Amino acid sequence: MVGGNGALYPIIGFASCVAFIYLSFGDLWIDIRTHTKLSFVERNGSQFIVDGRPFYFNGWNSYWMMDHAVDESRKPRIRTILQTGAKMGLTVCRTWAFNDGDYNALQISPGRFDERVFRALDHVIAEANQYGIRLILCLVNNLQAYGGKTQYVKWAWEEGIGLSSSNDSFFYDPSIRHYFKNYVKTVLTRKNTLTGVEYRDDPTIFAWELINEPRCISDKSGDTLQDWIEEMSTFVKSIDRNHLVTVGLEGFYGPKSPKRLTVNPEFWASDIGTDFVRNSKISTVDFASVHIYPDHWSHNPEFEHKLKFVAKWMLSHIEDGDKELKKPVMFTEFGLSKDFEPSQRERFYKVILDITYKSAKMNKSGGGSLVWQFLVEGMEEFNDEFGIVPWKRKSTYQLFTEQSCKLARIQGALPTQMDYLRKLCTHR
Repeated sequence: MVGGNGALYPIIGFASCVAFIYLSFGDLWIDIRTHTKLSFVERNGSQFIVDGRPFYFNGWNSYWMMDHAVDESRKPRIRTILQTGAKMGLTVCRTWAFNDGDYNALQISPGRFDERVFRALDHVIAEANQYGIRLILCLVNNLQAYGGKTQYVKWAWEEGIGLSSSNDSFFYDPSIRHYFKNYVKTVLTRKNTLTGVEYRDDPTIFAWELINEPRCISDKSGDTLQDWIEEMSTFVKSIDRNHLVTVGLEGFYGPKSPKRLTVNPEFWASDIGTDFVRNSKISTVDFASVHIYPDHWSHNPEFEHKLKFVAKWMLSHIEDGDKELKKPVMFTEFGLSKDFEPSQRERFYKVILDITYKSAKMNKSGGGSLVWQFLVEGMEEFNDEFGIVPWKRKSTYQLFTEQSCKLARIQGALPTQMDYLRKLCTHR
């Protein structure tokens, strides 16, 4: 009898615990499986899907992770930021999978790679898997930071095969396209030295992003960039059929779009060679990306004007995803500079998180948002005007954790989130 009662009590205790969690979380889906094996993120129309369920997410950017993982003294920051994100209920992080010809370069010169840096990227992916964080990996920069398209043009020019010294020749020079394709193939087929899994077979990777914030000002029609996106997205898909692909757009409407006059922040935004709808409609592009930087994009100093712009900007792109593209739309960067008070920045964040939440609640195309950017302490040289050390300001921290709880209540929690969400959400 003693043995029988001893066996019964844990069962009763477990059942009570499950009941308590259910009541505390409302309709939060409970999955009591013990394994945390990740599945590939898929797309069904205008929604992301994981394990057959809609997937709306709360996440962040930490572009610096590969660079930091090279250095043993800075390497622990990777675990710190991923663990912090997981504890906040976040599920997606966007980071750079490139560093071209710069300090700690992954690609030293066309086709030449530093194995030491590749192992650092292996580490980032393996660590992310441990914490149930999926990564969006960007493959090149439109800007000069970490090499970018400028470095590719420089390489071709130095080898005497470049058609032009213009940075925009990155998009149309056949030699440079070959350089980039070789880079892409090398990354996608890389076998992780820590996990033994090729990147193209690793569900820790949410998606590939072709280029961060592409602009091709030399061809305002947008034809040059459109051709490049078509070619490169098709190339990625020819190597990797498992992962989703996005472009990396800021979201500006092009010269032929009627929304250029009513939604773009200012007139210049339609003259930089991009077009949100046209670029995102390509069949080999799985979802659209949008950035949100109202204080950099507009000369209007009024804070309330900026908040109104943000709401209009987001709702317009979600409408595009639902009606025009029939694809998910992800707000892959958003930030407000430190010229504004912390309370103002929190109001800005809240507008974005609330619209993302409403999209999830209504099963619309607004798939998730990624704040720019999270750092750990002691990273002042990497802290641009948008940086956040998430645990430093309690109200900011709570804003993002509450979003995680709200999303989990309407769609269910991922198995990898359960331990963290129990601690986060039961008291709310």
